[in-house]
Amino acid sequence: MLTGSERKYLRGLAHSFKPVVLVGKGGLTERVLDSLDRALDDHELIKVKFNEFKEEKKTLSRQIEEKAKAETVGLIGNVAIFYREQKDERKRKINLK
Repeated sequence: MLTGSERKYLRGLAHSFKPVVLVGKGGLTERVLDSLDRALDDHELIKVKFNEFKEEKKTLSRQIEEKAKAETVGLIGNVAIFYREQKDERKRKINLK
């Protein structure tokens, strides 16, 4: 569970990022979830843009948290920021401790 200051720090890091995963008219398909999983493994901190389902973005963000075992760092407009710590310490890019 992230603290408020950790979330703030991560939002600052993600500020200049471009969304790497787009949720389109298909919703949260297996393909989208696989892309999310790979992106979180590679980057730890990613942005996801909701091109469709804009009204359900909070619900979809909770589903992403659950299925990808990630945490929502922020939700700005139609873009959500997710973080999942890299399991392999040698590959870790973000150090919160």
